[in-house]
Amino acid sequence: MLERLWNGWRSSYVTGAEGDVGEDDVASGRGSVFTRILGSGLPDDETHIVHRGPRCFVILNAFPYSVGHVMVLPYREVGDLEALTAEEAAELWATVTDAVIALKAAMSPEGVNVGLNLGRPAGGSVSDHLHVHVVPRWTGDSNFMTATANTRTLPQALPDTAARLRAHWPARTERSRR
Repeated sequence: MLERLWNGWRSSYVTGAEGDVGEDDVASGRGSVFTRILGSGLPDDETHIVHRGPRCFVILNAFPYSVGHVMVLPYREVGDLEALTAEEAAELWATVTDAVIALKAAMSPEGVNVGLNLGRPAGGSVSDHLHVHVVPRWTGDSNFMTATANTRTLPQALPDTAARLRAHWPARTERSRR
C-alpha cells in the first residue's frame, strides 16, 4: 500500500505564492535571486559564491539537502538548456565536473547527485535562472528528521563549507578547458 505524508506547507511553493521571483521581477530589473546576489556588490564570502568563471559561477545552496550542496549557474539569466550559448554550455558542464572534484576532495562523500529541474512543474524553484544542483551524499544522510519534522540537520555552517570548497577547487587544466 502506498503511504502518503502530507506536507501542506508546499502549497505556497507550488502556487508561487511566497518569495517567488517571476517575470515581472525580471522585467523590472530585479531579476532572479541569483542575479540579485551577483548585482549586490557583496563579497563572495558573504554571498557564499564558491567559484567564478568567465561565463558561470558556483554558489552554495542556502537551503541545502546536505552539507556542500552547491549550484552551478550561467551568469546570464536563462531558464532553458537550449537557450545557453555553446560557450556557456561547455563552461557549465566543465564547472559541474570541477564542483564534483572539489566536493570529493573537500568532503569525501560516498556519492554525488547532479541534476537540474527545468521549469516550475519539474520542481524548479527559480525556474527563470537555470542552475545545476551538485549534492554530496552519504549513507544515512536522509533521516527521520526530514520526513517527520520538515527539518534537516547540517553539521557545518555555510561560510565554513564555502571556504573548504574554495580551498579544494581544482586548478584549470587542459581537461577542464575542453
